[in-house]
Amino acid sequence: MPLRGGRGLGRSDLAGHAGASAAASGSTSGWNGPQCLGDGQNCRRGVQSRRLAIFLQARARGTGVAYPPTATEGTGLLERAFADTAAATSRGHTLDVLGLTVRYGGFTALDAVDLSVRAGEVLALLGPSGCGKTTLLRSVAGFVRPAAGRVLIDGAAVDMLPPNRRRVGIVFQNYALFPHMTVADNVAYGPRARGEPRARVSARVAELLEMVQLSPLRDRRPRQLSGGQQQRVALARALATEPSILLLDEPFAALDRSLRLDMQIEVKRLQRGLGLTAILVTHDQDEAMSVADRIAVMRGGRIEQLGTPVEVYDRPRTPFVAGFIGTTNRLPCTVRTAAPGEATLSLPGGAELSVPLDAAPPPPPGPALLILRPEALTLHDEAAPGRFPVELGLAVPLGGQTVREARAVDGTPLRLTEPRQGAIRDLGARAWCGLAPGARPVIFPPNEEA
Repeated sequence: MPLRGGRGLGRSDLAGHAGASAAASGSTSGWNGPQCLGDGQNCRRGVQSRRLAIFLQARARGTGVAYPPTATEGTGLLERAFADTAAATSRGHTLDVLGLTVRYGGFTALDAVDLSVRAGEVLALLGPSGCGKTTLLRSVAGFVRPAAGRVLIDGAAVDMLPPNRRRVGIVFQNYALFPHMTVADNVAYGPRARGEPRARVSARVAELLEMVQLSPLRDRRPRQLSGGQQQRVALARALATEPSILLLDEPFAALDRSLRLDMQIEVKRLQRGLGLTAILVTHDQDEAMSVADRIAVMRGGRIEQLGTPVEVYDRPRTPFVAGFIGTTNRLPCTVRTAAPGEATLSLPGGAELSVPLDAAPPPPPGPALLILRPEALTLHDEAAPGRFPVELGLAVPLGGQTVREARAVDGTPLRLTEPRQGAIRDLGARAWCGLAPGARPVIFPPNEEA
């Protein structure tokens, strides 16, 4: 169905691209039409339009984004340009989302989202249900029509293209395998639909099944496979058409815990080995932290923070990010003095605490909210400067650590983790909390929304 106005598919078009057909051929087939490529050398050769050259120059300078070319500019020349850069697939491709907005009636699912995915990286979209992460993924794939914004792959505007011409591969949560086909036929479906030579398809299928360690099971049907094996088939099928971008829509959600970890490692190994650019949608923070190179934390259709796993964990920009990534302790406090690198805080009960700061500028004097990770606190038997009193609660041994609950004098609940050693302190006993070496507290305004 022809698309108009530079937009992807609408709701009425979605049914024709859902499920197995979309995963195998609709969204992973190669580009058949003219494409604009993000290569400055090709621009100088005159292959790409002047609009693309302006766009790439602005992007390289970081001075703003000029209007990218449409998918119809440079017909013929750009198709040959794509052939010149086919070898770049193994090095990864870039993805840019510019001002993407999606509305369903009066509900805004995506609110002017800007996002850049670097070549060869895994970027996780992390957030609670309904935050817009799956809508963003499906907009990139072409299954959702945005009200505004652009989607670019290697600098090429693809939001006018149907899913089968965007060169993206998708692995769905439910795998979406053809139940009547063998493992090998499922993997071969996409290349066959594109009309690739039979010998090449057979070689590609054999290579991928060997890669995902399923060669002995090539003649089985999906119902004869375990959940982990079905997921490997879905992954191999997504890779069969050599996509520029790999989209993973909660691919580990249906697996048990031990198998989930194994598959996370397997997917990361394949992604690194092939140099793929990938987007992972998940609501599991541990999954995002272990698989992704960067994490985009989403909330209410917007990106709340984008950074490496260490950055979003150690330096959350909002209380929401701090609470969604890991466990937090939230202590009301008063900032007495603050300077670059350090602040002195007054806690309930009168204790004073000097804390290191990464933030610039430092927080102003007055009421504030101190956020600390469980591992940032240590327990002591005696009072000392820089410690505050707590009443000990339940202790739970967890492997080599003990997870301990406690309560500050004002009733604020706390959670600590400490090495499991010696006798566990008694429930209800009095102790003192201090900062662990290397702790990096974060201070927010007291009424900032969590």
